[in-house]
Amino acid sequence: MSLIDTIVQGVLLGGLYALFAAGLSLVFGIMRLVNLAHGDLIVLAAFLLLVLVSTLGLNPFLAALLVAPVMFALGYALQEVLFNRTLGKDVLPPLLVTFGLSIVIQNGLLEGFSADSRRISTGALETASMAAGPVTIGLMPLLALLSAVAVIVGLNLLIYRTALGRAFRATSDDAVTAGLMGIHPRKIFAMATGLAMVVVTIAALYLGTRANFDPTAGPARLIYAFEAVIIGGLGSLWGTLAGGIILGVAQTLGAAINPEWQILSGHLAFLAVLLVKPRGLFPRAVD
Repeated sequence: MSLIDTIVQGVLLGGLYALFAAGLSLVFGIMRLVNLAHGDLIVLAAFLLLVLVSTLGLNPFLAALLVAPVMFALGYALQEVLFNRTLGKDVLPPLLVTFGLSIVIQNGLLEGFSADSRRISTGALETASMAAGPVTIGLMPLLALLSAVAVIVGLNLLIYRTALGRAFRATSDDAVTAGLMGIHPRKIFAMATGLAMVVVTIAALYLGTRANFDPTAGPARLIYAFEAVIIGGLGSLWGTLAGGIILGVAQTLGAAINPEWQILSGHLAFLAVLLVKPRGLFPRAVD
């Protein structure tokens, strides 16, 4: 495999990692909530997609359109009923609650689907590819990267060009003052988590169609998401995309040297960035 091809494949893989991380970055940027159940929610959405595809015979992309509002409602409800009760100056309660939610989701999925590994079929699209000079690009990895860019662009337009986005930014800067101006922080936080779950659905679509997954696959997805967010800089959506790509390229370069080094190479790249830029490459100011 040539160096150029290795880097291209890493960029494509980075698009998937950016999708894993975008929802996590959005939630942290608005409410400073570190959701340890984020990876498990991605896996939950992947199983919902699997059910629709296998039982109703739907195309996975159509199934994602049906699962997205369900995940939005779930995210809204979780924030309104559960997460809002834990928010405050102490970061420990949200960590404990989301860790507990992670355990509940994993065990619920194990009960419902067993520990067997699953995959969502996309038919001929799974192996479809296109040649770009010396490089062969898979259509599914390319769609994942383009989806990641579209998600980041869409979220930035939402945050900086809409009334809801202004409410997000105002609540993030000072929830008390925003409340005095007629904004309801609890509702805004719930809306943010709901939107994050829509992004989770998109991530689940590409997770389920590009790789096998099982009920315990969530924590590994969470690690990749965390590393992408931290490499890019906490609260920075474009930084999250860059962080995902750096992580993906590091893994493919490591795998090209020795297949056993793939995961380790990503972790080493993460540590190297932290040594040089402890707050990430493109940090957003955090009070």
